[in-house]
Amino acid sequence: MKDIIHFSHANGFPASTYRTIFAELSDEYEVRGIERIGHDARFPVTRDWPYLVDQLIDDMSRYRREADVDHPKVWLVGHSLGGYLSLMAALKRPEWVKGVVMLDSPVIAGWKSGLLRVTQWTGLDERLSPAAATRKRRTQWASRDEAWRHFLSKPAFARWDERMLSDYIDFGIPQTHANGARSLAFDRHVEYLIYRTLPHTLGARLAHGAPVPVGFVAGTHSREVRQVGLAMTRRIAGARIEWMEGSHLFPMERPIDTARAVQRLLKSMPAPC
Repeated sequence: MKDIIHFSHANGFPASTYRTIFAELSDEYEVRGIERIGHDARFPVTRDWPYLVDQLIDDMSRYRREADVDHPKVWLVGHSLGGYLSLMAALKRPEWVKGVVMLDSPVIAGWKSGLLRVTQWTGLDERLSPAAATRKRRTQWASRDEAWRHFLSKPAFARWDERMLSDYIDFGIPQTHANGARSLAFDRHVEYLIYRTLPHTLGARLAHGAPVPVGFVAGTHSREVRQVGLAMTRRIAGARIEWMEGSHLFPMERPIDTARAVQRLLKSMPAPC
């Protein structure tokens, strides 16, 4: 029986966007995940994301019940939003988790967590994050070809592996009308709320370390890593930190290399008791 990886996506990018990575991992692992985090009314987006963590735990509990063996532990892997949720789920249910790999999800701690709390209270965080642009994000395209040209013209998306961009357009902007028109699958208001409610308490909860092994992959040109730093992340991951050439979206830019980094980090973690 293959080990299970529960993969959690970045904000705004449904899980199927990562199919190229999943395919690379599938020889050794069974990959599962929630297609669109934050879109289930039972688990609303609120400050510090407690219900989003519950959504991940609820999904884990479902396939634990369906498994052929009693209470299997799983690996949690996540990109950006997904990395934070994976770590927070492991804090809440460590007995269910073998280990966590975070892809460019640097842990905010110390004075920076206090600064985040203040900027959220004043609304300044909206201008310092992608939140403001998200509110006005385009949601409609006349055809797949138009959507492809639109994203390929943007420098950030032009760096993507074409397989990843193709899957993002097919699953993140699915056809919604008989005439071929397409719409965003990820509600832009949900995306906006997720940016505005980034947890500022996670660092304090990790003051005594993480209850499971943690690995981390950082983008060499990641603005998020540069802004937050890696001090707390190094405390919980130790030597299990790798660097990947690319931006915060390096999994989309280098999916095969990302999958191999995940494999290396999972294999470097001690076997759970």
